[in-house]
Amino acid sequence: MGIPPHVAGALLLVALLLAVQQQGEAAHKYTHRGVTSTYRRKAVASEDMPLDADVFAVPPGKNAPQQMVGGRRRLSLVAALLLAAAAAASADAGVTSAYRRKLEATVDMPMDADVFRVPPGYNAPQQVHITLGDQTGTAMIVSWVTANKLGSSTVMYGAAPDKLEMRAQGTHTRYNYFNYTSGFIHHCTLKNLKHSTKYYYAMGFGHTVRTFWFTTPPKPGPDVPIKFGLIGDLGQTFDSNRTLSHYEENGGDAVLFMGDLSYADNYPLHDNKRWDTWARFVERSVAYQPWIWTAGNHELDFAPEIGEDTPFKPFTHRYPTPYKAAGSTQPFWYSVKMASAHVVVLASYSAYGKYTPQWTWLQQELKKVNRTETPWLIILMHSPWYNSNGYHYMEGETMRVQFERWLVDAKADLVLAGHVHAYERSHRVSNVAYDIINNKATPVRDAAAPVYVTIGDGGNIEGIADNFTRPQPAYSAFREASFGHATLDIKNRTHAYYAWHRNHDGAKVVADGVWLTNRYWMPTNDDSSS
Repeated sequence: MGIPPHVAGALLLVALLLAVQQQGEAAHKYTHRGVTSTYRRKAVASEDMPLDADVFAVPPGKNAPQQMVGGRRRLSLVAALLLAAAAAASADAGVTSAYRRKLEATVDMPMDADVFRVPPGYNAPQQVHITLGDQTGTAMIVSWVTANKLGSSTVMYGAAPDKLEMRAQGTHTRYNYFNYTSGFIHHCTLKNLKHSTKYYYAMGFGHTVRTFWFTTPPKPGPDVPIKFGLIGDLGQTFDSNRTLSHYEENGGDAVLFMGDLSYADNYPLHDNKRWDTWARFVERSVAYQPWIWTAGNHELDFAPEIGEDTPFKPFTHRYPTPYKAAGSTQPFWYSVKMASAHVVVLASYSAYGKYTPQWTWLQQELKKVNRTETPWLIILMHSPWYNSNGYHYMEGETMRVQFERWLVDAKADLVLAGHVHAYERSHRVSNVAYDIINNKATPVRDAAAPVYVTIGDGGNIEGIADNFTRPQPAYSAFREASFGHATLDIKNRTHAYYAWHRNHDGAKVVADGVWLTNRYWMPTNDDSSS
């Protein structure tokens, strides 16, 4: 039986340390090509400690031994050997960030906060948001609410704010939830749009007319760049506001949202007024660029104890998706094609067993992916498949077992999830090859597999999930219990830069970043951070 690699590594390091002890002079001549840190120490003088410093104190007692070296040296060597062995044993392990978020409560913004402010004017349109109206962005769904009266469901749009020469007629809906009645919710699809074109659009009457704009996505193509914002589990706290502000500063063309929007179900009687405040809060972004929606567990709003037994009622009334254009039967699983990316949205809380509509749709959808047109295959879901946090640990396992083999075979590049209120990025791993002899079923490094990212760290009222399992699993590359957001900057068919930004840094600071190479066009080893 051979010596395990981690044991061999430990023995090698032990031998090196013993050699260094015996031949100290030679150690100074040893050189190794490593990393020269760019860190620069502040320019201050190096000063001796005063002679009466505690560290110079003579031990108590007459003629007590002092200045002992040999024992400490031996202890230092033992400690070094132990550390070396531990380092070798965990050589393949990832990074558990040493960053510690300041101990402070996650607090909702007050209801009279500026971000929740109702726009001026009686029955003025509010809660404006857009998403793709077809698979590629030549149609855009515009949604908004009028609180007092129906008003008009018409959108005026054009190439300039003073040239809104086109009209589109939409529809409206309302819903009741326990003791709440929604405003009039309008949805209007703008069709026959041109790719990569800026459009202005407006709705309302007279002095209540509100005007916004958006730029349609580029036409799908193999080397067309696009930058996505990646956000999940946002909520409406001060931390949520910081997350959104940081994303706005970093800039992006569209947001891939991993579910859990308003957290209205965390309030007494599932207070649906919190759906209204949340939509006013995010309007400053989602009215100007499309957000691609994933449904999370907090969108279920299933409360039979108060007579509400229709799952997803507020979400489906408020947030449409282009599911029909993708051949789906439900708004919770669908796909879009933006620039060089084919984005597939899955539903963690809808049936996905064999022969269910979602199972059947995904099987067919993956066959349609054209990597010569859209090289990057990105999968969205809410509940993560690879999660080393005690929070929601293994909850995504049944879906993983059902679909992981399909994603590996399809050479998916990136799988994004939320749900866990922390951040984690995996190595490229899979758990699809089962050893029936020793009954092992553990994740292994797999260059053909996707990278898995959990980014349920948007800032919601439930707070940070800081109970990571120990030791860090071999599949986990980087993890940290902090709020934040990420960006995925696709450059061409072969390269994309992924970056995660924690809220307590400046928006431009990258706390975790990695260059990804495309699994179809350049399946090289990209398993390193930058």
